[in-house]
Amino acid sequence: MKSESESYKAAGVDITAGYRAVELMKRHVARTMTAGVLDGIGGFGGMFELNCEGIQRPVLVSGTDGVGTKLKIAMLLDRHDTIGIDCVAMCVNDVICCGAKPLVFLDYIACGRNIPEKIAQIVAGVAEGCVQAECALVGGETAEHPGMMPEEDYDLAGFSVGVVDKEKIIDREEMQAGDVIIALPSTGVHSNGFSLVRKVFDIGQGGENHAYAELEQPLWETLLTPTRIYVKPVMKLLSQIRPRAISHITGGGFYENIPRSLKAGMTARIEKAAVKTLPVFDIIAREGGIPERDMFNTFNMGVGMTIAVAKADADKALALLREGGEPGAYILGEIVPGEGGVELW
Repeated sequence: MKSESESYKAAGVDITAGYRAVELMKRHVARTMTAGVLDGIGGFGGMFELNCEGIQRPVLVSGTDGVGTKLKIAMLLDRHDTIGIDCVAMCVNDVICCGAKPLVFLDYIACGRNIPEKIAQIVAGVAEGCVQAECALVGGETAEHPGMMPEEDYDLAGFSVGVVDKEKIIDREEMQAGDVIIALPSTGVHSNGFSLVRKVFDIGQGGENHAYAELEQPLWETLLTPTRIYVKPVMKLLSQIRPRAISHITGGGFYENIPRSLKAGMTARIEKAAVKTLPVFDIIAREGGIPERDMFNTFNMGVGMTIAVAKADADKALALLREGGEPGAYILGEIVPGEGGVELW
């Protein structure tokens, strides 16, 4: 018997739209399938067979996050095909910070009304993010919330699980003074600080259409640029080098994220002139009258991830990162004795 409920539909939930959304997204999900996936989407749980070959003591590492108010810009512009990349990036970029390889990803979409074509666009972005991260999209959930949120609105969150050999977990206790800090460039604002961004540019009041000479593309397109996924270059690095620390630069910027991976008694010293700040951040600071300290405590400033390695490994680390697809990696600073935190000079 076909599953449908006119009573539920009258209350605002169209379950048949959910079925159509699943059919539309299947071809996108298929792109992400890896060797460990045991079943397609549609079941009650995503199954993945863990291959422990070469791993003595497997440790599962999980990460979850959302996209935040960057979604408001996607909804305003009715552009939903890249926001899923951001969702995947926010999760897998955290998972790799301890040396784990992401294996699976699941998404959760809450919407005011299930518009199958829109949901399929969102999932297409999630799938693309999974392809970039070389992990499988093994399941997800789309929930229709009439009366809780406007029909055109939605929220997007994700969850990822990876694996690392316990002996290879990155241990900040190995950090030493003189270690080199490497920067992996960001693609832009990524998925943090957008409440401030929307205020600065009057997003929703026409500010998104403003043109800036410093930008090679429209402001809205610059702001919607997906968060960079660092899985491939970091996995390439980990194949030959054990870093002292890896930090994903998200909300809180340099001052909040880099100290999370520092050994007690160590400080990250970064030369401001070395930071390859992207033009969009100069514009945000200028248009919003935002002090430098606040900029570095809110945004990534052009650095999406930092990696600390032994000084003797620095040149090899840069070469490996470039081989892994991160040609713009560069030296950002060094680890010095101190009370912790970040010194910008």
